[in-house]
Amino acid sequence: MKLRVLVFINAFVVALSLGLVNYYFQHSLTDLVITFIITLIICFVVFYYLIERYVYSKIKLIYKLIHNLKLGKDLKDAIGEYVSNDPINDVEQEVKEWARVKKIEIEALKQQEQYRREFLGNISHELKTPLFAIQGYIDALLDEDGLEDHDQVEHFLRKAAKNVDRLSYLIKDIDIISKLESGEVPINFEKFDLSVLINEVAEQMEGKANKYKITLIFKDKYDSPTWVNADRDKICQVLVNLIDNSIKYGKEGGTTSLKLFELHDQILVEVTDNGAGIEEKALPRLFERFFRTDKSRSRQIGGSGLGLAIVKHILEAHQQTITVRSTEGVGSTFAFTLEKAKQNFIPV
Repeated sequence: MKLRVLVFINAFVVALSLGLVNYYFQHSLTDLVITFIITLIICFVVFYYLIERYVYSKIKLIYKLIHNLKLGKDLKDAIGEYVSNDPINDVEQEVKEWARVKKIEIEALKQQEQYRREFLGNISHELKTPLFAIQGYIDALLDEDGLEDHDQVEHFLRKAAKNVDRLSYLIKDIDIISKLESGEVPINFEKFDLSVLINEVAEQMEGKANKYKITLIFKDKYDSPTWVNADRDKICQVLVNLIDNSIKYGKEGGTTSLKLFELHDQILVEVTDNGAGIEEKALPRLFERFFRTDKSRSRQIGGSGLGLAIVKHILEAHQQTITVRSTEGVGSTFAFTLEKAKQNFIPV
């Protein structure tokens, strides 16, 4: 409809112009009217045909391609039924939307490229550090003078073994997170008492906590069963990673407390420490692979830099979430949810 109006306006202007020119030379009102009507009809038909044939149809084709490609159709199927009554205006909007989406995609690709470079740089550093250390100790042992001192040989071998363990843990964690991301690791759901598991993990981590002079706290009120539906072994790994992280970054004489909260159909688990805390700008990236808030201090403490990333992937595989809140100089709290197991009621 808008096309016909546009064509009519153009034809009207041309016809009126020719009619006025004819009237200027002929001075006949009849000739003016006849010229105007004939010219209007001819111009309308010619303009409509030309615009419809060579312009409007092309715009419709462009619009259909853009619209259907946005819907995810293949290129060969993109030209379907016409879906707009105003393709000239709609194609403008579609192109603007397309440009906006592409701009967002380009920004995302730039961020991914930056993340890829950081990841490759981090993994290169993590692998090189123990490898160079091992190489250095082996070179020292191969030195003739070094082999004569048996105490020194034992010292170098212990250092080399420690770095071999570090390298082994790193490769193991990379393998775990790769399988978690690709969905190769199955989640074996079972009903178990989360309170019992937390007590077991707390006892397991007690030695390391004592080394760092950290007190692990799990309230006596959680002696009653807290049934959840999850993969027990993987949730054990989640707890170990979170508690280990809180111990390493805690303060001497500090505490790490574990709390459970019963929600509607979930159990909320919180691991809280009163350590150094995390700066706010680092929180969004905390669960990225190899991301460290304080790289120099983190590498002195040790670890693969994959612990929190593994935690995130395990919980996502359970279709659950993990969050963190932290204040520098006050401490951090990591909280995650698990599905509450349904109780089996026995009718009386």
